[in-house]
Amino acid sequence: MKKWLMMFLAVMVAVVLSACTTSGSSGSDEEKEGGGEASSEEKVLKLNNGTEPTSLDPPIGFDSYSWNVLNNLMEGMTRLDESHEPAAATAEKWEVSEDGKVYTFHIREDANWSNGDPVTAGDFEFAWKRLLDPETASPAAFLGYFIEGAEAYNTGEGTKDGVMVEAVDEKTLKVTLTSPTGYFLNVISNPAFFPINEKVQSENEEWFSEADSFVGNGPFKIAEWKHDSKLVMEKNDEYWDAETVKLDKVEWAMVNDTNTEYQMYESGDLDTSGIPSEMAEQLLDNENVVIEDQAGTYFYRFNVNQEPFTNEKIRKAFAMAINQQDIVDYVTKNKEEPAYGFVSYGFTDPAGNDFREQNGKLVEHDPEKAKQLLEEGMEEEGYEKLRPVTLTYNTSDSHKAIAETIQNMYKENLGVDITLENTEWNVFLQDQKDLKHQLSRSSFLADYADPINFLESFTTDSSMNRTGWSNEEYDKLIANAKNEADEEKRFEYMYEAEKILFEEMPIFPIHFYNQVVLQKDKVKNIVRHPVGYLELKWAEIN
Repeated sequence: MKKWLMMFLAVMVAVVLSACTTSGSSGSDEEKEGGGEASSEEKVLKLNNGTEPTSLDPPIGFDSYSWNVLNNLMEGMTRLDESHEPAAATAEKWEVSEDGKVYTFHIREDANWSNGDPVTAGDFEFAWKRLLDPETASPAAFLGYFIEGAEAYNTGEGTKDGVMVEAVDEKTLKVTLTSPTGYFLNVISNPAFFPINEKVQSENEEWFSEADSFVGNGPFKIAEWKHDSKLVMEKNDEYWDAETVKLDKVEWAMVNDTNTEYQMYESGDLDTSGIPSEMAEQLLDNENVVIEDQAGTYFYRFNVNQEPFTNEKIRKAFAMAINQQDIVDYVTKNKEEPAYGFVSYGFTDPAGNDFREQNGKLVEHDPEKAKQLLEEGMEEEGYEKLRPVTLTYNTSDSHKAIAETIQNMYKENLGVDITLENTEWNVFLQDQKDLKHQLSRSSFLADYADPINFLESFTTDSSMNRTGWSNEEYDKLIANAKNEADEEKRFEYMYEAEKILFEEMPIFPIHFYNQVVLQKDKVKNIVRHPVGYLELKWAEIN
């Protein structure tokens, strides 16, 4: 059981209505391990982001490739601290009404943008309403549905003025929720809730796309950005807590091959690296390996609107043909837990039970049953021969290895040949959103520390659904869970919803995430939050 979440959720239960806020690269002058001269004057961290950020526009860059950079360039009302709990950030304090529905935030007087402008309550009101604006088309908009009037505005049934976010004065923001939400202060630490300098946005709608126009309010600012190649951040002297920031610069490479990343780490061009799966056995016991919790799931999505996956039994057959244990043992080899449900370990219900253990294994490897279901599904559809199947993944050596293993499992366990297709991340993501894929790999990293965040992704109108699947009972259970103050009842709704998800199988899971990283001895205090944000505010290089 994950201790960080047990502690966090225990705190949340105790303070349901009044809790405080609470999901690297270097320069050429730095001394490289293994040789080379360098100046000790500049402290520069060298990291790999994997690929170009999807977008540094906060409501649009809703993925880990964007979060890692955004979380260090900007800051919300709250920020997850070193123990992964929410803490005061741009807001120095707040009050919560007796009914738990109204939050009044007070912004620090010394909170400034990187261009010297003061951060105002108006910047937050503008940003949060822009997040919810249907024209923004933010995939993260659903996170704001806790706010009164937010869902109506986002779905075209309400107005911007109906969203209960109000700048009372220059430094005071009042927010009214639809119902008491104990984890609201955690939710708003997500990058989707970062403020936007309204004046900058009005002068340049593409302010977030280049180094010389980007304006943030976080520990770092952009010094250089060579798209698809490198992004350099430098310390932001306008940040209210600049004294805490120890690094002068962070250089992000954009390399999507783990073997290349490891070679760069060995040569001193990176200070951290993932571990190539073929080297896992010899490297996992290395003293420089850091293994930390991460709340998230690696999984595959069926498009239930494309044959043959319009048939539930065929979806189940393809899910049950997969041996998750073999994938983590022989392919990924990073000590992940195989996933037999969608919600990861680490979330504790009011009785003290871990959600994953309590709701059990909802899909398991069973090749004989899979064959039977495939035959029954094909008979129901009148197929003499199964429709061709293409599995799509975004370009990455690790995704390729898993896809090839799944391809072999379908051949061995179902007698089915499938085609593999890979595309670059931005193209892949857009096609998945547009339901162009038939079967595609996916990942979920928690946006905040609660099981509902995993499950709300598959409601009918969720931008995160991306399967075409819809179930009225499921939608109702999720809505009930979001509006239920009784924690025991809330968890019962979530348990039942996850079971429905696997009864109809629009997805199938592979493994739960962890964070396994090689990190040079000289690097200290990088915080890797389980909800997916990399934190460099406290990082140091000795």
